[in-house]
Amino acid sequence: MAVKKKYSVKAGGRTVKFGAKGYSIAPGTKKGDNYCARSSGIKKCKNPPCPNDLSRQAWGCVGKKSVKSRAKKFSRIK
Repeated sequence: MAVKKKYSVKAGGRTVKFGAKGYSIAPGTKKGDNYCARSSGIKKCKNPPCPNDLSRQAWGCVGKKSVKSRAKKFSRIK
């Protein structure tokens, strides 16, 4: 059974799905800082954009901190 994702982005002729359904994104909060700190250690992929990179954009991550003004909005999967 496939895991349901919350967002999708079309880039470079492919669709990248990311974000767990049922969880909320709260940039600029302690929850956001914790997410950014955890995800900063994940290695970059060879074929960008990576799901981790897109999630970090949605959270507004700058290094290990989450900044609300840097957060990017993505369209949800219906």
